[in-house]
Amino acid sequence: MKYLTFAAATLGATAATTFLVPSATAQTPELTVYTYDSFVSDWGPGPQIEKAFEAVCECDLNLVGLGDGAALLARLKLEGERSDADVVMGLDTSLIAAAKETGLFAETPVSADYDLPIEWTDTVFAPYDWGYFAFVHNKDLDAPANFKALGESDLKIVIQDPRSSTPGLGLLMWVKAAYGDEAPAIWEAMADNVVTVTKGWSEAYGLFLEGEADMVLSYTTSPAYHLIAEEDDSKAAAAFDEGHYMQIEVAGALAGSDTPELAAEFLNFMVSDAAQAILPTTNWMYPAVIPEGGLPAGFETLTTPEKALLTPADEVPAIRAEALDEWLNALSQ
Repeated sequence: MKYLTFAAATLGATAATTFLVPSATAQTPELTVYTYDSFVSDWGPGPQIEKAFEAVCECDLNLVGLGDGAALLARLKLEGERSDADVVMGLDTSLIAAAKETGLFAETPVSADYDLPIEWTDTVFAPYDWGYFAFVHNKDLDAPANFKALGESDLKIVIQDPRSSTPGLGLLMWVKAAYGDEAPAIWEAMADNVVTVTKGWSEAYGLFLEGEADMVLSYTTSPAYHLIAEEDDSKAAAAFDEGHYMQIEVAGALAGSDTPELAAEFLNFMVSDAAQAILPTTNWMYPAVIPEGGLPAGFETLTTPEKALLTPADEVPAIRAEALDEWLNALSQ
């Protein structure tokens, strides 16, 4: 709390007395949230989320973009208990177990009527949006119907690094969930299709839009951006008959936060109608809680996977290590 110093003179006194009194307004509290770069971009949800939350919290929301989703956890591990973050937003179900192992997150009560494909019982992390990974392409492309067909084709693809990107990690888990022990052979067949591996989603999608690849690893919801924001219906997400891997993005409060009540308020805000209504047409994902107005027009045209794939969070670490080795071996040949 700030204090002001006043000099007061007492009538008839020969000396002035200096004393401290509380200021009329307390110092504005600040909440620091680590998230991914695309969230805080001008076209992402960050600016609208910041404005809406500050209108109700009487605080200063500091959104800090740090690469892609998986890079957030690496940064947090590096900083440890010295981290300036109060909340981390942008991890997903593939990183929950590893995040909990750090011991840096606190259980935080969040009340929401989730509309997710699975039941949500985690008390540390709160989901705020979700989607399915997919390869996005121009509609005039004869897209493959599965990973085997992709590996047999001459199509060029751009993917993200699983060590820094949640979509990149999601792709590893997708192939592993669909093919199990056959995953190494799938990666060996697809290695020639990979034009480049980027650190994050934004760079990869940009290369696709620039014509550097036929397809890019993204989401079934990505074509909604082009349709709604650009009135361009030329993009589509390839439907794979093995099924599509699901991503549920989450936020969690750090145990070392100086403002735990404010951190909890932010997590609950992110599942409120005010925030959930923002996400579909800024983060281009499905909201974790359907807002009052429902989904925006255009979302009904999106590819809907016939089969959803998702590995339980506590099983991911062991599978991730094996899948990463398979991926590195295939792409290094």
